Amino acid sequence: MISGVHTILFSKKAEAVRAFLRDVLKFPFVDAGHGWLIFAAPPGELAVHPSGTDEPRHELYLMCDDVKSAIAALESKGVECAPIRELGWGLLTLITLPDGQQLGLYEPRHVTAINNNRLRLQANA
Repeated sequence: MISGVHTILFSKKAEAVRAFLRDVLKFPFVDAGHGWLIFAAPPGELAVHPSGTDEPRHELYLMCDDVKSAIAALESKGVECAPIRELGWGLLTLITLPDGQQLGLYEPRHVTAINNNRLRLQANA
């Protein structure tokens, strides 16, 4: 039924952000025509949190195994990263994209749905 998730980042500097995803984060991509790049994102998971407002809201975070080494690698490429915040669910930084927007990057401290053997067992039950 559902075969994937298509995520869209809107930017006033779309070409620069595409170059960042291609050249800095090294996300694989296809050219859908006329230089319109569509990137293969790393494996993902989807969570639903309670909201205190009627306004729709969505957030996007990248995940990593070691946020400190990820920050070091990004900063060596000139990427600005916010100081790490220790939160109950993980270690969070914000990386600044070429258009000035920030994107969350975190090292989870919670069980994840990615490559989780327990999920495979539940699905096969």
